Amino acid sequence: MAKKSRAPNAPIASTDSSDKTPETSAKHDIRPGQSLELLKELHILTRDGKMNQDSRRKLKQVYHLFQFIEPLLAEIHAKEGSVTLVDHGAGKSYLGFILYDLYFKALRDRSHIFGIETRSELVEKSEELAARLGFEGMSFLNLSVAESITSDRLPATVDVVTALHACNTATDDAIHFALQKKAKTIVVVPCCQAEVAAVLRKNKGHSLSKNVLTEMWRHPLHTREFGSQITNVLRCMQLESHGYQVSVTELVGWEHSMKNELIIAQFKDLPRGKPAQRLSDVLETLGLEEMRERFFTA
Repeated sequence: MAKKSRAPNAPIASTDSSDKTPETSAKHDIRPGQSLELLKELHILTRDGKMNQDSRRKLKQVYHLFQFIEPLLAEIHAKEGSVTLVDHGAGKSYLGFILYDLYFKALRDRSHIFGIETRSELVEKSEELAARLGFEGMSFLNLSVAESITSDRLPATVDVVTALHACNTATDDAIHFALQKKAKTIVVVPCCQAEVAAVLRKNKGHSLSKNVLTEMWRHPLHTREFGSQITNVLRCMQLESHGYQVSVTELVGWEHSMKNELIIAQFKDLPRGKPAQRLSDVLETLGLEEMRERFFTA
């Protein structure tokens, strides 16, 4: 009798009660075809192929992020025949390796992942790991954002730009790169936003008597929290002003991380006039006019 087929990316259900022990075999948690060596390098699996509760939680987060990105990749691949993805602030290229392992390595076409990182030692380690795993469709470049925009080592246009937990203005750098490269899809998880909060704090005294809304960030704790919140709001409005359709959701449960906001933007060539005007109005209302150039960069 033929075996019943299973969807390629469906997790394997566990029926073994021993799976509940503190450290167990990972065979019930990993997906078909995943590289065990990669999972060991990422410290999701121990060297003997086992998994504890902490690593199982990490794997769950990986799958959760992948479920958002996979349909975006599939849509582009169906239209273009290949996918070019650039991961900014790649660090150890955790995201790039996972995406390649779960999706790209099965394509066997021109699809490619570029990891952009300013720390040369991390670029070298990623290059060594990709070579050892046989991930030929991955490249790692020791470049700044400004250099990556003009570098001839990257294509003139790209399909997808990602930035996972890129701190402070690094997320904005990734967005700027994506806009310059006419990316079809942008996926970012922002982290540690401080610049807008600093401007709000600096202008607070001048603004308090003029705008009742400043009560929202009068206290230092609220300044920090409101600054973080409004930074992401401005990023979304910036993307909308360039014709993107934007959605915002949480990446994982709050019990895992407070840096949890997932912003997904897909280029739909939407009208730009009204979003641009509303972005300008918000900057003016909040006393953030000096940041106009940052959020209006093309």
